[in-house]
Amino acid sequence: MSSTNGQDLKTAIERNVKALTLRPSTGQGTATTRVVVRPGATACDIEDGGHRLVADISRGEGGGGEAPDPGILVRAGLGACLAIGYQMWAARLDVPLDRIEVIVEADYDGRGMYAVDDSVAPGWSRLRYTTHIESSAPVERVQELLEKADAHSPVLDDLRGAINVIGEHRIAAKAKN
Repeated sequence: MSSTNGQDLKTAIERNVKALTLRPSTGQGTATTRVVVRPGATACDIEDGGHRLVADISRGEGGGGEAPDPGILVRAGLGACLAIGYQMWAARLDVPLDRIEVIVEADYDGRGMYAVDDSVAPGWSRLRYTTHIESSAPVERVQELLEKADAHSPVLDDLRGAINVIGEHRIAAKAKN
């Protein structure tokens, strides 16, 4: 397990801010994640760079229950993005943090996903997060870093805003014998 101290994190942030200020194009690109469903299963192998993950749905939903479901991964992504952002802004603003915990909750109604009621959306109806911070810093300083971090959280921004999503389906028909 790797770790970094606050000064290393602050130095890395300052270096990145300087690089992006001088050459904004260094911060632009495309992130690509590949997901492949395992044959005869609902489990998916996920690859992004050198990282490997697995997703599945529970046995009660007809899956194998081998791994977290996609909703868990999205909630985990939001929670991790927020927690890391708080740590980064704490280093950047020199605010000591002893503990960071983020709890993410999503309200859902399965009738939408299973097309039981078309008036019910298949996705979450509400998403909430609660942050618990322990710090020796004044409350106002901690509040400042929380506000900065939330305002600049990429995953929170993705979930809050209407992001342009483009879907493309490619079908490779197999020849019949």
